[in-house]
Amino acid sequence: MQNQKILILNFGGQYDQLIARRVRECNVYCEVKPYTMTLSKIREFNPIGIIFTGGPDSVYKENSYHPAEGIFELGIPILGICYGCQLLAHHLGGMVTAAENENAREYGKTLTFYDNSCLLFEGLDEESVSWMSHGDYMKKVPEGFELVAHSGKCPNVAICDKERKFYGVQFHPEVNHTENGTAMIRNFLYKVCDAVGDWTMESYMHRCIEEIRSKVGNGKVLLALSGGVDSSVCAALFAEAVGTQLTCVFVDHGLLRKDEGDEVEKAFEKWNINLNRVNVKERFLKKLEGIIEPEQKRKIIGEEFIRVFEEEGKKIGRTDYLAQGTIYPDVIESGKENAETIKSHHNVGGLPDFVDFKEIIEPLRLLFKDEVRELGRQLGLPEYMVMRQPFPGPGLAIRVIGEITKEKLDILREADFIFRDEIAKARMEPQLNQYFAVLTNMKSVGVMGDGRTYDWAIALRSVTTEDFMTADWSRIPYEILDKVSSRIVNEVSHVNRVLYDITSKPPATVEFE
Repeated sequence: MQNQKILILNFGGQYDQLIARRVRECNVYCEVKPYTMTLSKIREFNPIGIIFTGGPDSVYKENSYHPAEGIFELGIPILGICYGCQLLAHHLGGMVTAAENENAREYGKTLTFYDNSCLLFEGLDEESVSWMSHGDYMKKVPEGFELVAHSGKCPNVAICDKERKFYGVQFHPEVNHTENGTAMIRNFLYKVCDAVGDWTMESYMHRCIEEIRSKVGNGKVLLALSGGVDSSVCAALFAEAVGTQLTCVFVDHGLLRKDEGDEVEKAFEKWNINLNRVNVKERFLKKLEGIIEPEQKRKIIGEEFIRVFEEEGKKIGRTDYLAQGTIYPDVIESGKENAETIKSHHNVGGLPDFVDFKEIIEPLRLLFKDEVRELGRQLGLPEYMVMRQPFPGPGLAIRVIGEITKEKLDILREADFIFRDEIAKARMEPQLNQYFAVLTNMKSVGVMGDGRTYDWAIALRSVTTEDFMTADWSRIPYEILDKVSSRIVNEVSHVNRVLYDITSKPPATVEFE
């Protein structure tokens, strides 16, 4: 049984993934497709509703982005957001122009007044803040449309044609800055498109397991298990589907967090699979000896990972399928006009030359990260795996600034564990999107036990973010930071100073290197 579907047509807007996430959060399945999608493909997709995203262009300019001719005659409900709203006006007899004065141009949080008789705003506050970002405006509203929202500056903030089920909003309901924005999207889905809310991870899990079994048959599946959320959930899905036909290669390169390798092994004890943990710590340390430049570290680790994976794959012999934990943001960001195209790259940095397989199988490629985590719970993975912090492919190598040694890695592992332990005790994990410790390349003078020390400085980093494109530094309470600092300098040898990074992204990045 197929899920009901919402089609999101992307006109170059920066919030396409966010719109999709909001729709999925309402238990309705959706996919993001390019605005160039043909009418026949749209019919084939068979959506219960269509959402036009925002975009940086102006609808009246030459070479601006427009949907397929005939889309407004399909009888499918449409919600246009920002540029998408202007597309409705432009194509259906209205007029969109550049802002003629400051009254028509709006950016940022704006007090907005809604007509609650419109299904889009039914049951919501008559006054609330919306997030505006437009320099064009609808000078003339198309015939058959009503004005259903306004601001202090602009009289035509939202329009609707109840008969044809066309709705347009100049603001962005998908962003958190718009109060009741998700409720507006929910109203569109359930009150306009008659959604039933049939998208759940439990139903997806059962269907996906059956599809994997049907495709794989008696074949062999190979998967590079990093220990991250995506590869772990992918492995659990295949373990549930094909059991011993799955071989997971877990490369323990000595750059993992404290106890991480053991935790990965323990997480898969319930399944009868071939889990090959390859201990190559010394090999990686030797390759990284004397290397300081971060990009060189990444390159060496990536290449060596592939070589190890290649060697282990040769031992296994014939492989029919290669499993990958590619997730939906990767697919959207691939830049392919056809989102159905399977990406040619492997999620560990490149496909090994030896692999002779029928197909790459990517069972998570339609899921967002929060959906992947929920799927992991449905599969019975332990919470420490499901909620595992994002961890870079090169591991601790890029959190040890400068040259990497076993001593430095051991120091960092202990400091990082203490930081994560205190965050867990304070039950702050859900509030923080990523947090970790870094061993800086700086030594400083300290006083411990009435004696002078000259030891390493540890930096703590924590960020909150929606999409990791931008991120704000986390406001962790001082008393928690105090506990972390005290424990690190007392429990970790050769550390006498703890710093907290209060730089957002931009100008910084999430990681140090």
